[in-house]
Amino acid sequence: MNYIKSEHYRLLRKPSLYVTGGICLLLQMMAALLLYFFNQIETDFPYATSRFLYSNVVSSGTFLVIIAFLFNLMLTGKDMTLIKQAISFGISRKSIFWSKFMLTLSYFLLLCVVSLFFIVGLGESLLAKEEQSITNFLIALTNMVPLVFAGFTIIHSMKMTKINTIYIIIILFVLFTYSGEFVYSIFRPISGLNQLYQYGPDILLRGNLNDFMAQATSIDFRCWITGIVLAIPALLFGARKFTKQNID
Repeated sequence: MNYIKSEHYRLLRKPSLYVTGGICLLLQMMAALLLYFFNQIETDFPYATSRFLYSNVVSSGTFLVIIAFLFNLMLTGKDMTLIKQAISFGISRKSIFWSKFMLTLSYFLLLCVVSLFFIVGLGESLLAKEEQSITNFLIALTNMVPLVFAGFTIIHSMKMTKINTIYIIIILFVLFTYSGEFVYSIFRPISGLNQLYQYGPDILLRGNLNDFMAQATSIDFRCWITGIVLAIPALLFGARKFTKQNID
């Protein structure tokens, strides 16, 4: 508990925590205000609707993973030099791994919840309301949760095991941009495996956005399957490797 408190205190003193959160909220406000502004000066502006504003969030799965990366970096960046000192005071590596994970994840989720209420408030107060837009928005976000969480766990595990940042960025870019197409190109000739591409994070995020725009959103259990398949092995591998690696 003392270690968690010290990490929590260190996290709260980081300007990057407030800068990152502030920029996210500012971008949401600017998007809503721009739609509202153009609706005032242009007749029959078709995009000044709450559904179009929410679609910007639904289409930002990769951007959310980038924000997750920035949050995780707050306690796995330069602070990693303090791990050796923590271990010398009797803190187990297991406690270090999971404490950093839980703290950064908690603040990332807090930002997501605040952003959700903020964007819905903007959409419902400034723009034209559309039937079922909030319901479809919440369902679409539910489909995104496991995929973004998987990205967060992969980032944390790789940062804690000292994998270079550039490699992490490359892996995330491929996973959330081309993984489904890559799997399709490999298994396309193999019957029974040629449908695996549908579980690629990029394919799922793209389909989730298309369903939202078509107002046909529903809970997609493939998102949860993919999220679990990616997240659990990443956490187990990261925790196991971190307990055995040398601490410089």
